[in-house]
Amino acid sequence: MIDADALRETFRSRYGREARLFRAPGRVNLIGEHTDYNDGFVLPMAIDRETVAAAAPRADRRVRVCALDLGEEAEFDLDRPGAPRRGRWLDYVEGVAQSLAGRGVRLGGADLAVTSSVPPGSGLSSSAALEISVGLALATVSDKEVPRVELALAGQEAEHVWVGAMVGIMDQFVSALAERGHALLIDCRSLAYSLVPLDTSETAVVVCDTNVRHELASSEYNARRAECERGVEILRGVLPKIAALRDVSVGELERYETLLPEPVRRRCRHVVNENERTLAAAAALRRRDLWEVGRLMDRSHRSLRDDYEVSCHELDVLVEIAGNFGGAMGARMTGGGFGGSTVNLVRRDAVDEFRETVSSEYNRATGRRASVLVSEPGDGAGEILD
Repeated sequence: MIDADALRETFRSRYGREARLFRAPGRVNLIGEHTDYNDGFVLPMAIDRETVAAAAPRADRRVRVCALDLGEEAEFDLDRPGAPRRGRWLDYVEGVAQSLAGRGVRLGGADLAVTSSVPPGSGLSSSAALEISVGLALATVSDKEVPRVELALAGQEAEHVWVGAMVGIMDQFVSALAERGHALLIDCRSLAYSLVPLDTSETAVVVCDTNVRHELASSEYNARRAECERGVEILRGVLPKIAALRDVSVGELERYETLLPEPVRRRCRHVVNENERTLAAAAALRRRDLWEVGRLMDRSHRSLRDDYEVSCHELDVLVEIAGNFGGAMGARMTGGGFGGSTVNLVRRDAVDEFRETVSSEYNRATGRRASVLVSEPGDGAGEILD
């Protein structure tokens, strides 16, 4: 965890004044992958890894920011936006500031220092944690109150315009609005959400990081989105009222899937069935049937591997290890894919054995080391007051 006192001292020594601290968590998505940008349903939870932004207001309109983990500094003028899509971490920071400004939030200048315990590229949404923590910090030290949904939308807009990743709303939404002890069932069209109790007294949520980062992720992400849009365009010829794959039922897709070329057909099949699995998983969580949730997670991974084709060898190895482990209820890749992490439901009394099994068998199969994180469902963004 991040040492708040040490961060305050670092800020004090760098900028010569006191800071307020704002945190935003990473997330793990239990189920509902690649459904968010198809107006569908997702079921994420916040994890206990976070990004913390230390901030103090300035009298001018400049923002100075230090990325402590990278040892890099940058600054920008709120009145003179820089060029987007520079391929730097600054795109996320300036992006969320300019997105808030474009939504009518009059920000003042600020000094920032940012650090994170969310491993980048792990599929745990380090980017959303950065956007939401910085956005909350900038707004609060400017004496502006931004509704959390608006903050999430500003983070998503930063990704679209400033980073060039056409992400859905899930990551920013759960980082901003999560509540301890719950997953969030999010309707990514209406942005309505419901808290779903996640009982971890006997079942642990375990994240296994492959420590693999394939360069395909961002380009293939945008390609998958385009394939889904193509599927909607074709299906609208027989289902004229649909606006997104969210509007297509399993039965309708089975009836009309021969109209779709490959691989569009398989992409659509994943999304349509994944929406159904996500709603079923939320219902199972509410009745505390974690074994059913695990079964749905297993099916989700097979669909992501075979139909959506966003898995990779290392992710498949981790899922297979969990599938052969008696204390695991279910496992799937989580995040955009092509590396990153798996999410697993594991009997709490078997977690230590699971950790050891994953470490040894993953290394034997891949020559790599897996990082294993056990996380409770945590709170969304907020100020650190103590």
